[in-house]
Amino acid sequence: MVLDNLNTHRMASLYETFPAAEARRIVKRLEFHHTPKHASWLNMAETEFSALSRACLKGRNPDADALQRAITAYETRRNAARIPINWRFGTDDARIKLHRFYPCPSNVD
Repeated sequence: MVLDNLNTHRMASLYETFPAAEARRIVKRLEFHHTPKHASWLNMAETEFSALSRACLKGRNPDADALQRAITAYETRRNAARIPINWRFGTDDARIKLHRFYPCPSNVD
């Protein structure tokens, strides 16, 4: 199960929702994977779709089968390369761009 880091996305939530035996049964069947704390799974998906679009959709594909082959080849190369996502928008950037929401610690009373 892939989860973002919302405070309700934890095993304990199952125990709060279900009787202990049922929660334990569910937990044994799951493997939790959390997305990075300072990133969003949606951003990751958008990044991958953007890369896919640039690689496979910039030219014409004569038919759906050709497009599917191009996407499969791209996916195979991308997965083999294990290309990580390099997050470049950090706290300092947020303090500049989103200054109303991220006050600088030195300006906080």
